[in-house]
Amino acid sequence: MRATGSTPIRIDSRAVAKAEAALAAMSVNFEEWLQAEIARLNSAMSLVQAEGRSEANMEALYHRAHDLKGLGATYGYPIISQIAGTLCRLIDKPEKRLTSPLALVEVHVEAIKAAVRNKITTDENEVGRALVQELEAKVEAFDPEG
Repeated sequence: MRATGSTPIRIDSRAVAKAEAALAAMSVNFEEWLQAEIARLNSAMSLVQAEGRSEANMEALYHRAHDLKGLGATYGYPIISQIAGTLCRLIDKPEKRLTSPLALVEVHVEAIKAAVRNKITTDENEVGRALVQELEAKVEAFDPEG
């Protein structure tokens, strides 16, 4: 038990253990779910490439990237969360979605696919670290104010 302010908070260790067990049981599906998320991201990117940038197309791409930003680490690929997070920063506002360098957007999508294909899970991997640093630097150069 720990206290926050004057209200004690009790943590049921059995509930925590049950939740951890449920997550472990679901983890056998993580690879499949990750592939499905990446397919949705790739489809959104393909639509932008085929039809051009529209508010709707770029918003769909942003939402796919945002989903991966949250799910990458859960699925065992923290590097995907990092890359998707950088992509989200690049296209987080409607006006940026229409003006950001499309080639840089495409490189982010390809980097996410390459990370999974090559089983690069974290930026502790030398290639992964270099990739994340380069993408972050390019986004920073485009949008230094974030």
